[in-house]
Amino acid sequence: MDFLTQQRQQDDPAPDDVEARGARHSNGANYENGEGQSSERPGNSGEHIRFGDYRLKEPPKSSELTEYEALDRYITNFDVERRASLASAMSRSRKMPKWWQFWKSRGGEPEAEPEPSEVGKPPDSWLDTHIQTGLTNAQVEERRRRFGYNELMAEKENMFAKVLGYFQGPILYVMELAALLAVGLGDWIDFGVIIGILCLNAFVGFYQEKQAADVVASLKGDIAMRANVIRNGEEEQILARELVPGDIIIIQEGQTVPGDAQLICDCSKPNEFERFKALRDEDKFGDEEPTNGKGNGKGNGKSNGKGNKGKDEEKSQDEDDDESIHYGEPLVACDQSAITGESLAVDKYMGDVLYYTTGCKRGKAFAIMTTSAKYSFVGKTASLVQGAKDQGHFKAVMDSIGTSLLVLVMFWILVVWIGGFFHHLRIAEPGVQNLLHYTLVLFIIGVPVGLPVVTTTTLAVGAAYLAKQKAIVQKLTAIESLAGVNVLCSDKTGTLTANKLSIREPFVAEGQDVNWMMAVAALASSHNVASLDPIDKVTITTLKRYPKAREILRQGWVTDKFTPFDPVSKRITTECRLGNDRYICAKGAPRAIVNLANVSEEVRTLYNQKAREFALRGFRSLGVGYKKNNEPWVLLGLLSMFDPPREDTAQTIIEAAHLGVPVKMLTGDAIAIAKETCKMLGLGTKVYNSEKLMHSGLTGTVQHDLVQRADGFAEVFPEHKYQVVEMLQQRGSLTAMTGDGVNDAPSLKKADCGIAVEGSSEAAQAAADIVFLAPGLSTIILSIKTSRQIFQRMKAYVQYRIALCLHLEIYLTTSMVILNETIRPDLIVFIALFADLATVAVAYDNAHVEPRPVEWQLKKIWVISVILGFLLAAGTWIIRGTMFLINGGVVQRFGSIQEVLFLEVALTENWLIFVTRGGRTWPSWQLVGAILGVDALATIFTLFGWLSGSGGGVMETTPHTSFTNSANGWTDIVTVVIIWAYSIGVLIFIAIVYIALNSFSWINNLGRKNRNKKDTQIENIIGHINKLAIEHEADPKTGRDKYFIVEKTAADEEDL
Repeated sequence: MDFLTQQRQQDDPAPDDVEARGARHSNGANYENGEGQSSERPGNSGEHIRFGDYRLKEPPKSSELTEYEALDRYITNFDVERRASLASAMSRSRKMPKWWQFWKSRGGEPEAEPEPSEVGKPPDSWLDTHIQTGLTNAQVEERRRRFGYNELMAEKENMFAKVLGYFQGPILYVMELAALLAVGLGDWIDFGVIIGILCLNAFVGFYQEKQAADVVASLKGDIAMRANVIRNGEEEQILARELVPGDIIIIQEGQTVPGDAQLICDCSKPNEFERFKALRDEDKFGDEEPTNGKGNGKGNGKSNGKGNKGKDEEKSQDEDDDESIHYGEPLVACDQSAITGESLAVDKYMGDVLYYTTGCKRGKAFAIMTTSAKYSFVGKTASLVQGAKDQGHFKAVMDSIGTSLLVLVMFWILVVWIGGFFHHLRIAEPGVQNLLHYTLVLFIIGVPVGLPVVTTTTLAVGAAYLAKQKAIVQKLTAIESLAGVNVLCSDKTGTLTANKLSIREPFVAEGQDVNWMMAVAALASSHNVASLDPIDKVTITTLKRYPKAREILRQGWVTDKFTPFDPVSKRITTECRLGNDRYICAKGAPRAIVNLANVSEEVRTLYNQKAREFALRGFRSLGVGYKKNNEPWVLLGLLSMFDPPREDTAQTIIEAAHLGVPVKMLTGDAIAIAKETCKMLGLGTKVYNSEKLMHSGLTGTVQHDLVQRADGFAEVFPEHKYQVVEMLQQRGSLTAMTGDGVNDAPSLKKADCGIAVEGSSEAAQAAADIVFLAPGLSTIILSIKTSRQIFQRMKAYVQYRIALCLHLEIYLTTSMVILNETIRPDLIVFIALFADLATVAVAYDNAHVEPRPVEWQLKKIWVISVILGFLLAAGTWIIRGTMFLINGGVVQRFGSIQEVLFLEVALTENWLIFVTRGGRTWPSWQLVGAILGVDALATIFTLFGWLSGSGGGVMETTPHTSFTNSANGWTDIVTVVIIWAYSIGVLIFIAIVYIALNSFSWINNLGRKNRNKKDTQIENIIGHINKLAIEHEADPKTGRDKYFIVEKTAADEEDL
């Protein structure tokens, strides 16, 4: 047959034939009365216009093109013109903040809309929208005024309550109690400084979190959910939040359902809309609620339909059958696992309800929005838990540290009170040598006020930095998870490879034409050019090299039915027509295509051999075949596709190994291709077929060992990904998993850190902890390194702050008990203030990258912090001991005991952060500047005796101090220089001890969890349990139900 000479015979519908002209497929095809007849572009009265021959005329709109004209235009314009911007969708009325409202986003806030009069249910007249015309702009605005935007709004944040939240928490309550105690004692300076510290922490935390959140929010717009909608008679893509009840939306494979909607009809059969309206008017569609298990309302039973013209409206013959009536064939299949827990996709029929945020796994259909997100099934459920906050492991660690420090403070206060009784101290009396003043001092220094704020701020600033690296953090605690992952399960395409598929020289069967084969391959592809699968995309765009194949597509083909790829059949099929001939075109796995045809063993062997040859070269092969009318299937040949590795992938994998994060490749390609790719990337060749993991009989420890040992798995399906993650977690690993499709959502949720790669579907993005907007493995490894730096900043600050608390608690408690002396509360509050001022800049410090996955290691933190605290206290005691000498010891000419102690404590404490941060990187200028600033202030305090107290702050000590204190509290400059030199010496000694402690492997590994724990007995038990199933049958005599525990058969396992 000469396919190049056939011409289209169909005439264009009359200009006034609204039904025929309006019934267009969303990707360009026209249909009349359900027959799917194609039409030429309007206004040509049957004159044949060759496809693409309109250079001298204004190009027609995409909606005016037939399916194959739109496809040909896409091929012509591929990589020439970009899709139009979606800026118009964002240009809605927004209320800009005032100049002084720095806490509000500069993007403005949407105008407030009134609540609908009836909660969640629009008037019935709103749901009468026609699928060809959709809503008008005026209707949209009216409905939005009543229902608001289609989004789940977080509980409206009260700015006053948010600010108040920065004054809440166990640590902050102690500081607030200290403020009240200062008021009771009449120490207004202490009260003012304490309030200043609390306000400073609140302001810094609020401002930095807001700034960081704005950076993340600005990029989150790039991953905002979008929807295809019919409005003003045209199909357009808008942000999902712009949808309103009554909107006609198009649901298709790979998309997330943008709101609760009722299915109408398949996009290729718009004439079914009338049938949908008739059934709806007869109230044939009942209410549906998602349920667990087999049933799912109308959407999860078996179809009783045997056609689409009425025979499908029968009820089940069994009156006891709970399955509901379905109308027609399944239109789409949705993943409702997030709602019902059902792992399998649920078939949805005409009139069934699609639920907001579920993922469409196959099919393409019209649906009508029934309500907005706030009143959807998911929205109502979310409202029940609104206000509940899951802050995860990070919050638990902070609470643990705070609680431990509070217990220590109460212990030291008890010791001081007992010692005070031996010194015959009163609870309250003039001066500072009384029990309440001692209590006030310990309250101020015993709890790190800045701990919650600095750690949270560090996370927020880190999230903003990651956002600039094109990594959108969905929740702050994901940074901690990413820093600790020790296994990265990565998909191949687009992450390890460049995602630049190209078709190499194909294998063409003997006697077949390569142009016809390429045309059939294009026919057996999705023609929705707005969202093409990478394989379909490269198949179609390669036709640029085959102009004769394009001529074949211009001959008037009409698509009747398109069946996308599914893991069972492993092929894509298209039923189409050309003139009076009907074709079934198929493209898919070579073995699946060969099995369609009744070919000789010799031909089968030849095909398998060619496929193996392609695989050994790293090429993916796809079989192509077709069936004409009632003739047998014809094999046309094999397409060879190659996706080259990224230039930086091999080096990045080596870098990941050095970071203690081995990469396991999970790919759907054949095992030969996977092994060849691993060789190119230096991953190792221990790559196994996923069947060996699932259905080879391996169980228990052997199965877990296989997963841990493997460098990768081939021919992987989503359930395999989930199982790999689960087994690695059972061995104690913190696992990161990459994914991009709807089917990847369960494994992304299961992983400790789910990563949605660049170009991923909305469902994958919703399930992931982090969404990447840049491609490649290097961006993921860079984010792991960045998250470890963020974690290191927090860990260094926590260790530093605990040591500071212990330093003054140990020194002051022993000083109070032994000498009946303390540092004046007025000076103590400034020590606390200086510590907070200096460490605000920790969030911007240059942290090093740990060479292995990081953990909190609280045992190690406490051991080292206690040692550092004792060393700091010893250093303070030494300088205090010298001042018992008659000549004043460290004091050269004149000085004040209070100011000397104040300066030594301030300097050594501020500089301690340089020790705990490590010496592998230079500190940032922000951190150095902040610390030098407060050190200069502390020096000025000492020189001029500020707040040293009357008479230079002399206290009656036991034993008596022989040194004569300066009357005005001033200290000479030489003494100040000596204190600086002494403090530097103390710091150097502490740094040496710190380095020595970290060099001991037992301390370095203290508190680390076992990431390779192996419990053979439990693993084998679980493995055997997985091999069991429960069988149910009814006793024919008694009618009672019987249940049996049996071993799964091979067939049962194959179905899993």
